[in-house]
Amino acid sequence: MSDITTEQAKAAGDTPLGLYVHVPFCASTCDFCAFYQIAPTAGDVERFLRGIEVEAELVRWTRPVTTIFWGGGTPGLLAPRDLARLAGLVLVRLGKSGAAASSPRSERDRRGGGAAAPPADSLFEWTVELAPGSVTADRLAVLREAGVTRISMGAQSFQPAWLEALGRRHSREQVYRAYDRVRAAGFASVNLDLMFALPGQTAAEWEADVREAVALAPDHLSTYCLTFEEDTALWVKLSQGRVKLDPEHEARLYEATWAQLGAAGYAQYEVSNFARPGHACRHNLNTWRMHEWIGLGPAAASQQAGVRGANVADLGRWLDHVARGTRVTEDRTGLTMAGLAEDALIFGLRMNEGVDVAAWRERAPEAPWGAVEELLARLAGEGLAARTGAQVRLTNRGRLVADAIGAELMEAFSREAAAV
Repeated sequence: MSDITTEQAKAAGDTPLGLYVHVPFCASTCDFCAFYQIAPTAGDVERFLRGIEVEAELVRWTRPVTTIFWGGGTPGLLAPRDLARLAGLVLVRLGKSGAAASSPRSERDRRGGGAAAPPADSLFEWTVELAPGSVTADRLAVLREAGVTRISMGAQSFQPAWLEALGRRHSREQVYRAYDRVRAAGFASVNLDLMFALPGQTAAEWEADVREAVALAPDHLSTYCLTFEEDTALWVKLSQGRVKLDPEHEARLYEATWAQLGAAGYAQYEVSNFARPGHACRHNLNTWRMHEWIGLGPAAASQQAGVRGANVADLGRWLDHVARGTRVTEDRTGLTMAGLAEDALIFGLRMNEGVDVAAWRERAPEAPWGAVEELLARLAGEGLAARTGAQVRLTNRGRLVADAIGAELMEAFSREAAAV
């Protein structure tokens, strides 16, 4: 398979470019979380901020950044002055000024009485993840002044028993208070994360969580089916037989969620993501469409300039790397058009819009299209996929088994690679 050519790289010059900053600090580790994180100390926060500044200088910034996403960890654990400093490092490096993408909101929207207006500059989006317990007026003021347009808050549940079972440190009341503060601060878009298929959770309990979330009128909702990641507390419980998987129950919860949110005016645009018009997460869409993004911070992944990889998931070792002028050292691999086509199909079929197979056949003629077309035809015959011209998308039944379909696509590509 051929590497990405200079001409293809140039052609990407007008496509979106994302920036992801991984803030690795958490007060505690939730039972389900497998992301790299450490408890914050003043010294580690200072070293992290200095490291971000150094790493940003190592990046080839070939075109303007259109989306920014701060994840973690818990970015909201940074003190307001440290949030301001991190925002300043980003803005200066990108040639932007504070409040570069802010847009006013009506008083009715601030109170949650209606959907917020989309960002004034629809090509720029800046998301920051916050835990309910870390939301303060001072932090929000710093983020608003910097130009953050979107807040994503990990509520996970409104029920105390499930918050405790997940290892979340916030209460139901903190979710409400945090949401009101975010709305009052006037951000253009607000997302809430919820989690379902918790061990022992009933359909009625999950429906109640969705109903409470909808009552707050967020602009976007992410509803994630609980997964059991290795090296997490939940994985240990699963391996010990203390919890069990129930795929049929999960499927029923998926379908009930899609119906409930659709009736409430939230359009599904990806298996787990729903939004009011104008509020789909642009950063995630660009990633799923196989555009480029730059990752800063320990454990942050990047896909840029013909290379995909990640920073080492260790604060000290990451700092050593950037001090030596190196980054993206883990799982580093040269991108090929066939490899991008494979991922574009896997992630594209998770989106309701599907994927344009003809466009990717043109970009990556060396990919195993015979095997892919055979698989897509079989999926259509089984009612799991639908095709309109070159556009292929999964049906509702197909979206229920999107992970399995993704695995089949990977197998088709790997068989071809092995044959070569």
